[in-house]
Amino acid sequence: MQSETRPTVFKVIFSRRMIVALIMGFASGLPLLLTLSVLQAWMKEEGVDLTVIGLMTLVGLPYTLKFLWAPFFDRYTLPFLGRRLGWLLLAQLLLVCAICFLAFTDPGNQPWTVAFVAFWVTFFSASQDISIDAYRREDLPDAELGLGSSLYVNGYRVGMLLASGGGLIMADFIPFRIVYLIMALCMIPGIITTIATPEPDAPSGTPGSMKEAVLDPLFEYFSRTGAVWILAFILFYKIGDTMASAMTTPFYLDIGFTKTQIGTVVKLFGFWATIAGSLAGGIIMLKIGIHRSLWIFGFLQAASTAFFAWLAHIGPSVPGLSAVIAFENFSGGMGTTAYVAFMASITNKRFTATQYALLSSLMGVPRVFASAPTGYFAKQMGWELFFIFCALAAIPGLLLILTFTKQNINHSK
Repeated sequence: MQSETRPTVFKVIFSRRMIVALIMGFASGLPLLLTLSVLQAWMKEEGVDLTVIGLMTLVGLPYTLKFLWAPFFDRYTLPFLGRRLGWLLLAQLLLVCAICFLAFTDPGNQPWTVAFVAFWVTFFSASQDISIDAYRREDLPDAELGLGSSLYVNGYRVGMLLASGGGLIMADFIPFRIVYLIMALCMIPGIITTIATPEPDAPSGTPGSMKEAVLDPLFEYFSRTGAVWILAFILFYKIGDTMASAMTTPFYLDIGFTKTQIGTVVKLFGFWATIAGSLAGGIIMLKIGIHRSLWIFGFLQAASTAFFAWLAHIGPSVPGLSAVIAFENFSGGMGTTAYVAFMASITNKRFTATQYALLSSLMGVPRVFASAPTGYFAKQMGWELFFIFCALAAIPGLLLILTFTKQNINHSK
């Protein structure tokens, strides 16, 4: 039986759908840091005031508010490529133009012009994300959502790494203007993929008016059994992991690790552990499904957070740090993959763009609100108790899985 299963898994991994998910993930992750760390470095180099640099983070608001215009993508179909790919191609072409315009701005003399153009970069990038998320949900069969989500997430991380790490390294040798033009060219594989891949079949009952596009996704979702519990799960599933992550860098420095050790072990080694975890999570979900994977990966996430308490106890041990980072990033990669696949699985294909945009916006809430008091908690509790507290904070999210039935999860079919 194993000999029959392995070729099947191999065939799925290298199928057209998975390759498209990987490339679209790369196209989605690439623009994110072009308006954050890379732009901040450029502005700092040009002598822009730190207050202005800090305010530049506000240009990222479209990523949080993308659900406001997602209904347009469900309601209207452009006269080329189809309902999903037409909007995606338009967003990608406008995004490339916006990145090129950003390349020719002058941060030193016209920082507010830079902010204006950067806002449009994030707007078109968020619009691309809406279309990619909707396309991935409609292109992948339910059984392949886990693996497809893992490849998408890995592509996303590679795109982010190229933009941030690659962009900053290149900026040591060539002007930032050229770096941005190179990044615009790196969007070409995504554009080619959009043109070459087939449009998924549109389901019956798609919105016939803007009113339906805005209201029907909400009515349809909240008509389901356990809808509120599922929203609570989305809020709490990764809350412990999120709270711990907000304080890891101060923690590493506080217990005695050098910045070189942090950069080498946490950033480089940790990146590949996350990639491996995401891919492993996707393959495991092919075997056991999303529901059981959420349980297993969620437990491993909580356990990996608790291991930071052990690291706080033993002090600045590089082998200890490597072991903790390998476990934490590997389990975190699996957990994120299951989390993303679960959100995709509960969207209704008639309004995928709107429902997924709402759910993914909700996913970002703990990152802002739960992370805010973590510094206070760490100061009051000490590092060991703080990480144990973060591990225990994962329990409500795991218990909420008990409220789901197989029927709830597959209700959107």
